[in-house]
Amino acid sequence: MQDIVATINAYIWSEGLIYLCLGAGLFFSVMTRFAQVRHFKEMIRLLLSNKESDRGISSFQALAVSLSGRVGTGNIAGVAAAIGFGGPSAVFWMWVVAFFGAATAYIESTLGQIYKEEDEGQYRGGPAYYIEKAMGQKWYAWIFALTTIVAVGALLPGVQSNSIGNAAELAFGGGSTINFLGDSVSTTKMIAAVAVVGILGFIIFGGVKRIAHFTQIVVPFMALGYILMALGVIGYHIGDLPDVFAMIMKDIFTPMAGFGAAIGWGVKRGVYSNEAGQGTGPHAAAAAEVDHPAQQGLVQAFSVYVDTLFVCSATAFMILITQQYYVEGVTAAISGGVASSDVIINSPAFTQMALESVVGASGEIFVAVALFFFAFTTLLAYYYIAETNVAYIRRTIRFPGELTILKLVLITSVFYGMIRSADVAWAMGDIGVGLMAWLNIIGILILFFMGSPAVKALRDYEKQKKAGVEKYTFDPKALGIKNAGFWE
Repeated sequence: MQDIVATINAYIWSEGLIYLCLGAGLFFSVMTRFAQVRHFKEMIRLLLSNKESDRGISSFQALAVSLSGRVGTGNIAGVAAAIGFGGPSAVFWMWVVAFFGAATAYIESTLGQIYKEEDEGQYRGGPAYYIEKAMGQKWYAWIFALTTIVAVGALLPGVQSNSIGNAAELAFGGGSTINFLGDSVSTTKMIAAVAVVGILGFIIFGGVKRIAHFTQIVVPFMALGYILMALGVIGYHIGDLPDVFAMIMKDIFTPMAGFGAAIGWGVKRGVYSNEAGQGTGPHAAAAAEVDHPAQQGLVQAFSVYVDTLFVCSATAFMILITQQYYVEGVTAAISGGVASSDVIINSPAFTQMALESVVGASGEIFVAVALFFFAFTTLLAYYYIAETNVAYIRRTIRFPGELTILKLVLITSVFYGMIRSADVAWAMGDIGVGLMAWLNIIGILILFFMGSPAVKALRDYEKQKKAGVEKYTFDPKALGIKNAGFWE
C-alpha cells in the first residue's frame, strides 16, 4: 500500500506541479500589480467588517473558516517534515510560496465570490462553480468536485487525526495496547479518536453556521497562543537568532535546494499548509456576505500571510533555534542535535521536543493541545468544503441521505487516520492536495486568458476606492463578466 501511494505521489508532485504553484503565484502577482503588498492596509480594514446575514457569514467568519483549513497539521508537523526532508532552507521556499501564493489566493477567492449562488438559504461557491460558469466546461467542474469530495472527505482528514493521535501519545504516553482490526493501537490514541469523532459529529451535524461561529472563536485564540509560546522559546535563545536566519538562507540555491530537497519540500509543505491555489479557500470565501467580490479576495490573501509567515515561521524558528531536528540523508554538519532514530519526521515530534527543551514536559502537552485545536478546526473546514461540492453535484443528481453519508465517511476517515502509519497518511493527503492544485491552478489560469474576471473585479474595486465611495457595488455586466447570476 505504501509503495503504491508513494508511486502515485511521485507523479502528482513532480517538478511540473512545483513550477506551476510558484509560476502561477508569480504570474498573478505581476497581473494584479502585487495586490498582496499594495492593499495590505485594506486587508486589515476589511477584517473588521462584521456583515453577516441569514444567507451568508461575515468576512471575519469566512476568514476564520478558511484559516481553520489553512492553519492545521501542516503548521506543526508539516513544517517539521519540510525541515527534516528538505533542510532548513525549505523554510525560505515556504515563505516564497506564501508571498506569491497570496496573489493566487486573491484570484481564486474573488472568483468564488463572483460566481457564487444561493442554495437552500445559504451561499455556495468554489472552483466547481466558477469552472462551470466562467469556463463553460461542466465536465471539468465535475472532475474537480468529485476529486475534492474524495480528497477532503476521505484522504486529508486522516492526516489531521493521525497527528492528533501521535502528539497525544508523545505527550501522555501510549498506555496499554488494544488489538483493533488486526493492528495494535494504544489506549491513548483510542481515547483521543473517540473524543475527536464525538465532538466533530456534534458540530458538523449543526451545519455551516455552527462551524463558522465555532471557528471564529477558536481560531484567533489558538493561533495567537501558539505564536506567543513560540516567541517565548525564541526569546529564550535570542542570541542564536542570527545563526538561524543564516542557516535558512545558506542552501536556498545550492544543489541541496534541488527539487527533491529544499525547494520541493518547501513548496509542497507550503501549499499543503497555506492552501493557496489548491482550491479550498474559495469555498469559504464564497459563503461571505460582502459588498464587492474583491473584498473577500483580499481577506483571503491575508489568511495566507497569517498561516505561513506567522504560524509556520513560529514553528520553524522554534525547531531550528533549539536544534531539535535532523535532516534525512545529509551529514551531521547541517543537521540539528537529534539522532535520526529518535523520531518520525512526518509527525509533530520536532516541535514538541523544541518546546520541551525550554519549558519541560509541559511543552509536549501544549503542542498536543495546540495540535488538537489546529487539526480539529481543519477537519471542520474539510467537511464544509466537501459539503459544498456535494451540493454542487446535487444540482444535477440527487440521492437520499448524501450529506449523512459524507459525514459518516469523514468521521470514519478521522477515526482510521488515528491508527494508520504517519507516512501513509501524509502521502495520501499529498495526493489529495496535489490533484486539487493541478485542476484548480490550470482552471484559474485558463479563466485569466478567457477574460480575467478576478483582475477586472480588482480594478473596479480600486476605482471605487479611489473615488471614495461610501458603499461599494459590483455590476458584472458593466465589466463584461458573464454568468455571475447572483450579482446580476
